Amino acid sequence: MNGFPHLNAAETIMDYLPNLPTFLAFAAATLLLAATPGPDMTLSISRALKDGRAAGLAVLVGTNIGCGVHTMLVAFGISALIIASPTAFLILKTGGAAYLFWLAVQAIRYGSSFKVETGADEPKRSLTSTIWTGMVVNLLNPKVIIFFMTFLPQFVSANDPHVTGKLLVLGLSFVVVSLPVTLGVVLAADRLSGWLQRNPGIVRGIDYTFAAVFSLFAVKILFTQAR
Repeated sequence: MNGFPHLNAAETIMDYLPNLPTFLAFAAATLLLAATPGPDMTLSISRALKDGRAAGLAVLVGTNIGCGVHTMLVAFGISALIIASPTAFLILKTGGAAYLFWLAVQAIRYGSSFKVETGADEPKRSLTSTIWTGMVVNLLNPKVIIFFMTFLPQFVSANDPHVTGKLLVLGLSFVVVSLPVTLGVVLAADRLSGWLQRNPGIVRGIDYTFAAVFSLFAVKILFTQAR
């Protein structure tokens, strides 16, 4: 199996890029996930409100580093799994589809939680400490770990010789595609925080959209694998 760093004369970077329909589906899911309030968004807004935009951006740097680590673990771990057992990879993808459907159900039942704590009595942290905090929150969030393990593989095939490289590209794309949303959240932290808390119906609308999109992904994956 060809790894991402090893390009030979017959290969180009295009071999590691997903096709357009796959990328558009991935980008849509990524943007939706980035717009859904969660621990990363709450932390970045909280830090921006308390310590300023630089602190909010530092959290964003930390969480994106965490996403990079998750991507590396998934890319090389999934590649090893395919080599060991394509059947196990199929089971993982099927389990991933079930997990996406479970996320959809949870979004409808419980919705996103969004409550910003500014921590006015806490001492101001250094940017390095804030980056570290963002990375640790991302890396130790079990939902993020499971999500990356089950989400990224849905966009690759077990018989793809460039699966490692494609997973790495998808992981990088996840950060790049979500950046306009996450960056906008930090830059508009004050207004966005108040707006979301004054308009819970907007958050619920995001929850229902999230549920619909990920349910469609789950159904598509299961029917594709049944053929």
